[in-house]
Amino acid sequence: METMAATIERTTAGTAAPAGGTTRTTETTRERATRYVLAGIRIALGWTFLWAFLDKMFGLGHGTAAKDAWINGGSPTKGFLAFGTAGPFKGFYTGIAGAAWADWLFMAGLAAIGVALLLGIGMRIAAVAGGLLLVMMWTAVLPPANNPFMDDHLIYAAVLVVLALVGAGDTLGLGRTWKRLPLVQQYAWLR
Repeated sequence: METMAATIERTTAGTAAPAGGTTRTTETTRERATRYVLAGIRIALGWTFLWAFLDKMFGLGHGTAAKDAWINGGSPTKGFLAFGTAGPFKGFYTGIAGAAWADWLFMAGLAAIGVALLLGIGMRIAAVAGGLLLVMMWTAVLPPANNPFMDDHLIYAAVLVVLALVGAGDTLGLGRTWKRLPLVQQYAWLR
């Protein structure tokens, strides 16, 4: 027969069920902390996307001057794609620089990904769309300035996948409520 101390030790470590055959449903401090850290990362990434949208839309002066704001006739894609790209995909990116459809897709993507991450909804879609956008940003300047192949865009894309896989929208977000919506229950890819 197992001692009570061994049962407690295994239970708190999260590796075995408590005596009596029932499964452990309480959350350890480590698990709770992990949930909140991942929620914080989700919110930070959401703000990163949303801030890029807001700055390019209104020219808030951080990365985009007011005169270059989208609402003032500027193009959110023209400057960087026309003059900042390098590497094997430069021709592709300079070819779409300033195109109205590219501006609309880019801005809609930044706004939707940012809002989804901040609210913790549509995490699967946000991870795929955000990952695609980030990989495209990575391919716009190859090789990266500080490393032969790795840069923050690829790391952020991987983090988005992790956030979607662990359901990071459920903590400090509306993920649980979102998952209960009939449309989301019918189409799991909307989670």
